Amino acid sequence: MHPQLVVHLTDSLPAFKAPSVDDVFIALGTTIKVAGSQQAFRAVDFEAVVALARSARVAGASRLGIVSAMGASAQSPVFYNRVKGEMEDAVSQLGYDSVVFARPSVLAGDRAALAQAIRSGEQLALTITRLLKPLIPANYRVIAAADVAAALIQAVQAGQPGCRRLLSGEMQAR
Repeated sequence: MHPQLVVHLTDSLPAFKAPSVDDVFIALGTTIKVAGSQQAFRAVDFEAVVALARSARVAGASRLGIVSAMGASAQSPVFYNRVKGEMEDAVSQLGYDSVVFARPSVLAGDRAALAQAIRSGEQLALTITRLLKPLIPANYRVIAAADVAAALIQAVQAGQPGCRRLLSGEMQAR
């Protein structure tokens, strides 16, 4: 990620005012490698996500869906998962009637169409896991980004009160 993008994101979010909305979906995130540092990663995956969720809540949103990560936990020794868990904890305190956190495993999608870099390790994992699919538990299988989006939309529209975490296995296409 270009350093100016991180600065632009973090500098403009305090002034951002969401329009009047009912449902909000946030699928904002990066990787530490792309962001360039843990601080820059946190600026996107925690600060930007929480700021957008807060702004939407102030604008009247009552239901929220966020793409998080498998293994998200504020107590995780893994920095990536800890930031995701801290984000979930912070968002859970914003007063939404219904919050759904999607926790996908490895995402499959057309990164090139989004002008994202090809991740060689991810490509290898996708190939191996597709071959071994019948042997891999559903929560750990590769999942299509479109399946995550469809499951998140359905869960948010259901409006179950409180916080819900959708695991990857629940989002797999049947």
